[in-house]
Amino acid sequence: MVILGIDTSCDDTGIGIVRGGEVLANVVASQTALHAPYGGVMPEAASREHLAVIDQVLQQALDQAGLKLTDIDAVAVTYGPGLVGALLVGLSYAKGLAWARGLPFIAVHHLEGHIASSQVAPPFLCLIASGGHTSLFEVSAWGDYRELGRSRDDAAGEAFDKVARLLGLPYPGGPHLSRLAATGNPNAFAFTLPLRNQTGFDFSFSGLKTAVTLLLQQHPDADRADLAASFEHAVVKSLAQVTLRAAAATGYDTLVVAGGVAANRRLRQRFAESGLVAHFPPLALTTDNGAMVALAAQHRLMVTSDWSLDAAPYLPLARS
Repeated sequence: MVILGIDTSCDDTGIGIVRGGEVLANVVASQTALHAPYGGVMPEAASREHLAVIDQVLQQALDQAGLKLTDIDAVAVTYGPGLVGALLVGLSYAKGLAWARGLPFIAVHHLEGHIASSQVAPPFLCLIASGGHTSLFEVSAWGDYRELGRSRDDAAGEAFDKVARLLGLPYPGGPHLSRLAATGNPNAFAFTLPLRNQTGFDFSFSGLKTAVTLLLQQHPDADRADLAASFEHAVVKSLAQVTLRAAAATGYDTLVVAGGVAANRRLRQRFAESGLVAHFPPLALTTDNGAMVALAAQHRLMVTSDWSLDAAPYLPLARS
């Protein structure tokens, strides 16, 4: 089947098309320039921008795939979690498109899209690390998920962005911080790892952000590259330690790392050396996109279309 996937969960309008696991198109309209003056996403502005560009993004995806709308067999869309206004744009658009053409309508959890982005067959552990989420899941089968741990405060990508702002880097800060960190000494500053004595598998990153704030107050001339490298080292070490401990406790030897932070070079290197069989999605599928939604929908083709489904800004991922 040819499946069209739509994601408008936050500030990027993503539409992808897949067929039999092959990504035929993956078009993302970024809103970075729109939100950069504010240093973060403005929800109302994000929703309006989704409305303004979604027709154009759909056409670009069809052109990239070399298809027409009549070639689409099903329409999938993220219905949560995310910004409620942004979610409603994609959800309403997908429903209207599917209803008008008499196609199946498949609602997809945003995190399930990230889990499916690497196209690895379960069972496996999955670490999702992005600007909005940091969670660790046991994936026994498609639709069978157990959350082992999650961030108690900031997501990993959110912490990257906040520390980047402290260092005077442009928005969005995560990629800029990582590029700066590549030129610094990761051992220049020793940050205490969060939750280092826990027995569970949770994460916490707001304390690291506070540590950077205090260090800059006490040492305003601290080398920015060394500080970026040391912060990145601490985040990567925390993510790896918790994940590897969970793998040892559960017996899994296959790991999927997904979400925007999965593009981080140090994180990829750390898990490549971990002894686990680590899988990462292609870089284009790490951040929010429609192709991952379509990939996840392949495992939900037998689910009956629920036309009454509403956007769900807060939506745990659980067994279904």
